[in-house]
Amino acid sequence: MTDPGFIHLRVHSAYSLSEGAIKLPNLVQLATEKKMPAVAVTDTNNLFGALEFSLAASKAGIQPIIGSQFDVAREGEAKRQGGNSNARRHDQLVLLAQNQTGYANLLKISSDAFLTTEHGDAHSTVAKLAECSEGLICLSGGPDGPLGRMIGDGQLLAAEVMCDRLNDIFAGRFYIEIQRHGLASERQTEAGLLDLAYSRKIPLIATNDAYFATQEMYEAHDALLCIADGRYVSESDRRRVTEQHYFRSADEMRELFFDLPEAIDNTVVVARRCAFMP
Repeated sequence: MTDPGFIHLRVHSAYSLSEGAIKLPNLVQLATEKKMPAVAVTDTNNLFGALEFSLAASKAGIQPIIGSQFDVAREGEAKRQGGNSNARRHDQLVLLAQNQTGYANLLKISSDAFLTTEHGDAHSTVAKLAECSEGLICLSGGPDGPLGRMIGDGQLLAAEVMCDRLNDIFAGRFYIEIQRHGLASERQTEAGLLDLAYSRKIPLIATNDAYFATQEMYEAHDALLCIADGRYVSESDRRRVTEQHYFRSADEMRELFFDLPEAIDNTVVVARRCAFMP
């Protein structure tokens, strides 16, 4: 793989039901137009698009990276009770398949999330991830991951304990994820995440959580979220993303993370570590 400067490792396709707005053929076209030789799909709690994505990407000469963004419950926590519908009930972690064993483990984690849950609250647990960690690369989830949320809640010791546990589970395959979409939660947690990474020599990785192709699609995507949640656009206390949650170019990402070039470089490192397609 030639060095493209940046690889998207966190993308929600239309298979992130009522959440993502990028159809898989369009995603492959975006990667081609932006001269990215690889791209990941990380739909929420599922792998519905894995085969379709693999076939479309490989046909276009793009390396498909198969992954998923999983909701992960903390131990002893049956369900997170958010203050409003805009809050996720569980923490987020992103898992990427390095090889066939990793893909099989992704299937196990995803299936278990749906088979052992109630009331449509699909989620996994850290204990389940520990059972099925082989062949998987883990991204810490940014401000909505367990580390980010604990830091945001002022639980710094708990964040250190969780960081050490995930780093042990995914030995040599754990990355602390930094995001910059302009959200207050990102500004609040970035320094703490950097401290964890530097103090433990855990590599950083930069992601842009892409839900739609271009900034011009923001309003249409915002309406999609309202339809999914039964809310109105005019309501303020609802789930929403920002205009920055689009499929950025490598140049845009390098400019955004000019002070953390290693976090951009590591996206290419991770892409090279993943070598499997269904």
